[in-house]
Amino acid sequence: MTKFILLAATAAALAAPAFAGDPAAGENGFKKCKACHSIIATDGTEIVKGGRTGPNLYGVIGRGIASDPDFAYGESIAALGATGATWDEASLAAYTADPAAYLKSALADDAAKSKMSFKLASGGEDVAAYLASVAQ
Repeated sequence: MTKFILLAATAAALAAPAFAGDPAAGENGFKKCKACHSIIATDGTEIVKGGRTGPNLYGVIGRGIASDPDFAYGESIAALGATGATWDEASLAAYTADPAAYLKSALADDAAKSKMSFKLASGGEDVAAYLASVAQ
């Protein structure tokens, strides 16, 4: 019986999503992002007052890549968005770790570039989880 319970627990753990950021840690980590990005709800509520260099990140998880109509995206990320790709927590975390490398890989184009020069060395999973939580 113990083996069965252990086997069931292992199967459940493997079936669970491998991606699990901490929204509370991400809220703190977002402080690095707000120099360029704000989080403003669709009703105009300012959740995080931030810069305007980057797009508003409210509702970014589940949103099409490069789909904010109020932002002028770079050529490479716009090309990725044109494929119909959407942001999920894992892809956003990978993008923030190294935007240019992410675009090169996603587009299979070594010449792809990113206007976002900042790299979030750690905590991208947490920031992505935080962004997912604020738009619920």
